[in-house]
Amino acid sequence: METFKAYRIHEAEKGVKPGYEDLTLDDLGEGDVVIASEFSSINYKDALAATGAGRILKRFPLVGGIDVAGTVVESGDERYAPGDAVLVTGCGLGEDHDGGYAQRARVRGDWVIPMPEGLDAWHAMCLGTAGFTAALAVHRLEHNGLEPGGGPVVVTGATGGVGSLAVDMLAGRGYEVSALTGKAAAADYLQSLGASEILIRGEEDYGRRPMEKARWAGAVDNLGGETLTWLTRTVDWWGSIASIGLAESHELHTTVMPFILRGVNLLGINSVMTPRPVREAVWARLATDLKPRHLDVIGTRTIGLSELDAVFGEYLEGKVRGRTVVDLSR
Repeated sequence: METFKAYRIHEAEKGVKPGYEDLTLDDLGEGDVVIASEFSSINYKDALAATGAGRILKRFPLVGGIDVAGTVVESGDERYAPGDAVLVTGCGLGEDHDGGYAQRARVRGDWVIPMPEGLDAWHAMCLGTAGFTAALAVHRLEHNGLEPGGGPVVVTGATGGVGSLAVDMLAGRGYEVSALTGKAAAADYLQSLGASEILIRGEEDYGRRPMEKARWAGAVDNLGGETLTWLTRTVDWWGSIASIGLAESHELHTTVMPFILRGVNLLGINSVMTPRPVREAVWARLATDLKPRHLDVIGTRTIGLSELDAVFGEYLEGKVRGRTVVDLSR
């Protein structure tokens, strides 16, 4: 039986033990579609899983990687045929089902998305879960009334994968974008993506009143904690906050006053269990009106499968800007 390279994570006495292995299809979890994997990506969740810094994996051993793009080689699902270009993001990949850090992936047909016209495997993985999450946030913000011209939209954690892509997407849609970052040196980068205002985390006065001066028509938050609390105080009438991440903290200390006196909406963004019709709609937008204009700038590097161990630490230390694509052929 054919073997292929994979990055597989085992449980260890003190956390996890990842490594490179030669596997066969019999080693992978069940599924009715087999993909010859071409590219994957690195997300913060992937770094947590591979290092054991977060309790991401629900079973062991497991192939890591929550994203994958490639070509169908076998299919028991009539929607897909050998040769079809496809992608999978989320859906439990790399959490409770063998993921994208392998040269073959076997997945359930309902998870598979046909490659949208206008994207290829590399660009789809430069987007990956980060791009899908950013687009889902914009999609839901607009569903709740956000429109260009209605006032500035703030993106926090703006230099990360989700943040960078959200800045680019919103600016491309005609929004005035304020980018909040802890990296003052990244101002030129964020302006190149379309940010019209750069805010430095730590220099902003978050205030302490239940409601502060209204500043934002909407927000995309990657941080949680005090930053998200500040957003609830400062989003304008009927504005919405898309809550995506917890890089600062998982805690939220606020009051009900912004929600009942200004009509503020707090939208939880979950990219893993997104209903398929919404997933298809968002990927269609990622290839059209939400396609980032500067994806080749945001995609700061492409590494080989064999180089994964060398970069995960950068994610945990907050040193990464933009997106990293993983070439599974090397």
